[in-house]
Amino acid sequence: MSNRRDAVHDILRHSDGFRSAQDIYAEMRSDGAKIGLTTVYRALQALADNGKVDVLRTDDGEAVYRACASGDHHHHLVCRRCGRTVEVAGPAVERWAETIGRENGFSDITHTVEVFGTCSSCVAALRAG
Repeated sequence: MSNRRDAVHDILRHSDGFRSAQDIYAEMRSDGAKIGLTTVYRALQALADNGKVDVLRTDDGEAVYRACASGDHHHHLVCRRCGRTVEVAGPAVERWAETIGRENGFSDITHTVEVFGTCSSCVAALRAG
């Protein structure tokens, strides 16, 4: 499994933006890899559990993956048009999540925050076209 996990991670490290498991699977198969889609999903889950990949849910609920650029907790700013993604720190979000959790009697608070918009390159292309 570790060889296949490394191969999946390598694809993500050389990819721009987030990719679906099906997309990764298709690329690996077209490159001649003998791998099943279930194995790709297992590799992605293991990489996510180890903090090596970020997982994002798209507007239609699909999980997409990307190699982490940072080992620290972070959030994402994602372009709706091209998928360009920027990792951002959010200290105000961290404080808010802890406060809300504490106020409601929760502990061991975790959260995921994704912010979607249109990047400046896509805005320029829209204006030009």
